[in-house]
Amino acid sequence: MGSDAPRAVGFRSILYPAYNPAMADRNTLTDRDRAFIAKQRMFFVATAPLSGDGLVNLSPKGLDGTFAVIDDCTVAYLDLVGSGVETLAHLRENGRVCLMFNAFEGPPNILRIQGRGEAIEPGQDGFDELAANFPELPGVRSIIKVTADRIADSCGFGVPFYEYKGQRDDLQRWCEKKGPDGVAQYMQKKNAKSLDGLPGLRSAKA
Repeated sequence: MGSDAPRAVGFRSILYPAYNPAMADRNTLTDRDRAFIAKQRMFFVATAPLSGDGLVNLSPKGLDGTFAVIDDCTVAYLDLVGSGVETLAHLRENGRVCLMFNAFEGPPNILRIQGRGEAIEPGQDGFDELAANFPELPGVRSIIKVTADRIADSCGFGVPFYEYKGQRDDLQRWCEKKGPDGVAQYMQKKNAKSLDGLPGLRSAKA
């Protein structure tokens, strides 16, 4: 196993010149990381409950302007209304989270940010300060803030190319049609508990 590692690193360095083995494991974001994140149109969020029988969750996220780098070890994104509340519930229980960015255009690369996350809802301490990093959008139920424990690249050789066509506006139109009261009622109904029964939105009553 150990004898294979140098060959793997050399192979990756040849096919992907931007790869730097010294940057493979870190706990702060580099300028290269920031530039890579800024180019991506979507990312993925993975969380899980503590229970071994609990359901692991993986969510795709998009919409321009909804992800922000706060400092070298902190990132955040707008958590918009949805039919499920798995990420938020898992973070309330244990805080573990992994964010993943894939290059679908240009040189292959995958960037993962593993760390501790928290969901900050409107009205809670720190929400307004974080909200200043984002555009005003309807349907915001919290801001997810993640403090990185580990940041790492991997090759991404198996990720296919995809051509970006544009952002969907379905969620914004749905929120506008529902109106603020309708969206709040929806969150009360759908976002009180996770699929495993963990507490979801603090503002929603189970």
